[in-house]
Amino acid sequence: MLKTPDYEFWFAVGSQPLYGPEALEQVEKDGRKLVDGLNASGKLPYKVVFKLVATTADSITKFMKDANYNDKVAGVMTWMHTFSPAKNWIRGTQLLQKPLLHLATQMLDHIPFDTIDFDYMNLNQSAHGDREYDYINARLGVPEKIVYGWWNDPEVQEEIADWQKVAIAYDMSFKIKIARFGDTMRDVAVTEGDKVAAQIKLGWTVDYWPVAELVAAVNAVSEAEIDEQYKRLEDNYDMVEGDNDHDKYVHSVRYQLREYLGIKHFLDEKGYDAFTTNFQDLEGLEQLPGLAVQLLMIDGYGFGAEGDFKSAGLSRLLKIAAENKETAFMEDYTLDLRAGHQAIMGSHMLEVDPTLASDKPRVEVHPLDIGDKADPARLVFTGSEGEGIDVTLSYFDDGYKFIAYDVDCAKPEKEMPNLPVAKQMWTPKCGLKKGATAWMHNGGGHHTVLSMNLTMDQMATLANLFGIELIDIK
Repeated sequence: MLKTPDYEFWFAVGSQPLYGPEALEQVEKDGRKLVDGLNASGKLPYKVVFKLVATTADSITKFMKDANYNDKVAGVMTWMHTFSPAKNWIRGTQLLQKPLLHLATQMLDHIPFDTIDFDYMNLNQSAHGDREYDYINARLGVPEKIVYGWWNDPEVQEEIADWQKVAIAYDMSFKIKIARFGDTMRDVAVTEGDKVAAQIKLGWTVDYWPVAELVAAVNAVSEAEIDEQYKRLEDNYDMVEGDNDHDKYVHSVRYQLREYLGIKHFLDEKGYDAFTTNFQDLEGLEQLPGLAVQLLMIDGYGFGAEGDFKSAGLSRLLKIAAENKETAFMEDYTLDLRAGHQAIMGSHMLEVDPTLASDKPRVEVHPLDIGDKADPARLVFTGSEGEGIDVTLSYFDDGYKFIAYDVDCAKPEKEMPNLPVAKQMWTPKCGLKKGATAWMHNGGGHHTVLSMNLTMDQMATLANLFGIELIDIK
């Protein structure tokens, strides 16, 4: 399973010494109460830690430096309880290298009309403290996230939770390592990209490995390991032999499990968490990895077909943000162009991520009319219904760009008995014609990552953190 470290988020409350010690004591009490409330809400996936009432440039700068160099800290949260002079925040914010969320809130969700006095006014100045703070952040060009509203509102807490997941993905992006088994598919443009630029902008390490080394890892898998995985398949999926001879079916499934374990051992031993394959480079392998790749995606590994390292890294990145829920490598495959039914059918030769499944996947073996290898086993299932986003990462002369649109996902209208692969339907919310045309005009590729767990707002936050343009097609 995809696991993330035990991250935490540090919290600072902005104020200034002019209010006096009694007021600052109340500011700290309120700040601690707010943090305790967030942690007790059950909405946040990661703990928030109260650190200080920030009143001076020196204390703020030290706070930011400490956050930078503590590996447990995935991001910083701030609240301007009172008026906090923004000049104090300049140096510390300039030094901050981790995601920043400004919680624009106040302690109470109402104005206490019967009791409000100047003491209350002195202690509740978020309304203009927020603007002072964000004026300087805007001047500095800080890629901050602003969450506005009462801190105890579930909707506000869910926004914070969404940001935390993105902040975790951003930090872990700089640890993503992608193994390319073979090169990219010959003559194809969209799967290419600048690997050094990917490491500079996204933190991804992209390495080539000859297929011969993968073959050695696959061949080294023991029969006992395969026996154990075969039992797991039988426990979790429907084993459908179909028209296959029993021995052929079992051999095909077991060979995919051999590939699964071989690839997994290779990746884990060398520290990789994403990979690519290429059906034009399979020398020494009996089958194109199909079921093997699907099982690895269930485990949380990123994947890209035809040597597409960009999709491998993107799928790993978004799986982290989505906690590996309903987020999958995908490909625009074929279209329904009938009025009232317009949709894209997403699929691939074999490698469709079962995190999208709405039914119990079936382990089937069928011929594959490409790659010139033995009939591979794969998981066959129907996709899910719901709202989501579809995202690709394209490389241009001026760098990387995310291209995306919001989508409505659906199941196929009918069964497809002669197409034994997984299928997922979706339609851009702006309409298929408008969405697809804009996608192509902007240079979006056919390999994407489809997520029914993430939102476009989270994608925008992520793009802002990386300093990469997001083309949001509407």
